[in-house]
Amino acid sequence: MLTEKKISYTGVFDRYRSLLNIPAHTQRVSLLEGNTPLIPLPRLAAELGGGFDLWAKFEGMNPTGSFKDRGMTVAVGEAVGRGSRAIICASTGNTAASAAAYGAAAGLRVVVLIPQGKVAAGKLAGAVAYGAEVIQIDGSFDDALNLVVEISQRQPILLVNSLNPYRLEGQKTAAFEICDTLGEAPDWLCLPVGNAGNITAYWMGFQQYHELQKTKLPQILGVQAAGAAPLVLGHPVDYPETVATAIRIGRPARGEQALTAAQESNGRIIAVSDDEILDMQRRLAGNGVWVEPASAAGLAGLKRELQEQRIDVRGKRVVAVCTGHGLKDPEIIARSMQPPLQLPPTADALETYLQKGME
Repeated sequence: MLTEKKISYTGVFDRYRSLLNIPAHTQRVSLLEGNTPLIPLPRLAAELGGGFDLWAKFEGMNPTGSFKDRGMTVAVGEAVGRGSRAIICASTGNTAASAAAYGAAAGLRVVVLIPQGKVAAGKLAGAVAYGAEVIQIDGSFDDALNLVVEISQRQPILLVNSLNPYRLEGQKTAAFEICDTLGEAPDWLCLPVGNAGNITAYWMGFQQYHELQKTKLPQILGVQAAGAAPLVLGHPVDYPETVATAIRIGRPARGEQALTAAQESNGRIIAVSDDEILDMQRRLAGNGVWVEPASAAGLAGLKRELQEQRIDVRGKRVVAVCTGHGLKDPEIIARSMQPPLQLPPTADALETYLQKGME
């Protein structure tokens, strides 16, 4: 019989349990989420003008490939603790995959509602693979969210969207990790804004850590896609459109909290075009970090603000949150990809090709 070895890292629930405002009945349901890398990006910082330190908090390294796992481990653990046997969510993709995975780990029934079209195949495949019951409605994400909120109030099925407060308790642990790695909060935090739960959770986390450990507070730059920018426009968007499907949301559930986080941090929420988002996705990949389009929005916003001289980060430390892995939404790359070069299977042919690149 093999001797069991002690596992040093066991997930965000165990690592930060004492800092989570959750009921005592909450159970541990973990896939070893969290502990994601803070990746230095010196070349990209130089491309953006230089004179500052830049890191990517790569949340795509979570078990299902997105930041959603941090909140889901707590929300599902609370559901199990209260005796729930089923969970439900609306999703543009990442929440669906995460709920399906953690629901599967806990042995729960998982029901997912997705909007008509515009859900990345990689995310939908994940939800199906983990065994969720996936239902597509003829409507938007906002329609789906309204529907699951209503049904969770009428039936014994627990809502695990970011309206669930325990999702935010888990997601705020990313702010703790950044402070633990850097020794304090960065000067600026840049991140995408869709349903606005993540920006709300980060601000909660930074505030809590600062109260406990005097780690400072960052300024927050939240970034929406121009075709789905209700917080920038000041009103809901009935038909949001953007290539960044993860933030294709016209009525953010945590919109007011997001605006508060931006204001209290002396930051702001802006919008960038799809072209700017895709350009930054390519730039990140050129620095070794492949993210889904929505994940590049935060850095696209930083680039815009620097170009227009609206912020000064010289001598500062900047962290960009990259919320999901590129494998979650590879269709855009696949569509623009050229067929691979074909060569005869000979060393001479390969050598001739290689020499062209050396001339």
